[in-house]
Amino acid sequence: MAEMTLIQAIHDAMDEELGRDPHVFITGEDVGQRGGVFRATQGLFDKYGRDRVIDSPLSESSIVAVGIGAALAGLRPICEIQFADFIHPAFNQIVQEAARFCYRSGGEWPVGMVIRAPYGGGVGGGLYHSQSVEALFAHVPGLKVVIPGTPYDAKGLLKSAVRDGNPVLFLETKKGYRLIKGEVPEGEYTVPLGQAQVTRAGSDLTVYAYGIMHFYTLQAAEQAAQEGIDCEVVDIRTLVPLDRQTVLDSVKKTGKALIVHEDNLFLGYGAEIAAIIAGEAFEYLDAPVMRYGGPDIPAVPFSHTMQDFFMPSPAKIADAIRKLAAY
Repeated sequence: MAEMTLIQAIHDAMDEELGRDPHVFITGEDVGQRGGVFRATQGLFDKYGRDRVIDSPLSESSIVAVGIGAALAGLRPICEIQFADFIHPAFNQIVQEAARFCYRSGGEWPVGMVIRAPYGGGVGGGLYHSQSVEALFAHVPGLKVVIPGTPYDAKGLLKSAVRDGNPVLFLETKKGYRLIKGEVPEGEYTVPLGQAQVTRAGSDLTVYAYGIMHFYTLQAAEQAAQEGIDCEVVDIRTLVPLDRQTVLDSVKKTGKALIVHEDNLFLGYGAEIAAIIAGEAFEYLDAPVMRYGGPDIPAVPFSHTMQDFFMPSPAKIADAIRKLAAY
């Protein structure tokens, strides 16, 4: 086992997949000699050459369109969108083509591609470098959505996504790229898509989270434990397809549910988990299902004071835990 950051684990996953399968290639803005804006592809251009690590034009719609065409031809593209905020020009390609092609062709034309995008705030990026977009795409049948919260999962889930055979939107918390660290095994392993994980067992209430919010929630749970509140923490990991069984099993055990995400609260991804719990585990509940997320403003402000107001934190999550525990 070696300790590494989230970004190192993502880099190693792509390195191993490029080495394993000659059909895998990477394309995106500045992914070549520069190694990407966050250095996720650093060194891969020199190792695998310009035909496998390809700098694209400054056009997200063409990055995804090239990936779709390549996938239909039997290749396995990893398309990097430099920031999730820039993914919207490619919305049509992702939603209308990549997500629907297999269905519209009766299963004859699968689109095996991965679209990587760093998302979220907390880095002083302002309006156009801080958005969370998961709820927009989790609504779309035919598209898988993955958000890892640990280096172990980041590597294992990305390798599974490359091999999956379906379009996978792989969102990576940029705030957590070098903040989140953890042990990662040497050698080959994968983490299956579609499986949530209980990362902290507890009995008083369940907190559901993903990405850096999972990282913060574990810290909040430890704060709450010092006050006698025993939290169970579930890392959703794969937003689509959702592991409903793990979600329901946990709340049936604890009787209380809090869903945490960085995105705006209104119609955020947590609303779906809340609806599932209310619809399928109502008789087990000892309190209303609660959600905690970002305020309903257009995006994370550039001002660090206002950014701190917007962003969920371990202390704010701990406050939400106390509120739920008091019911």
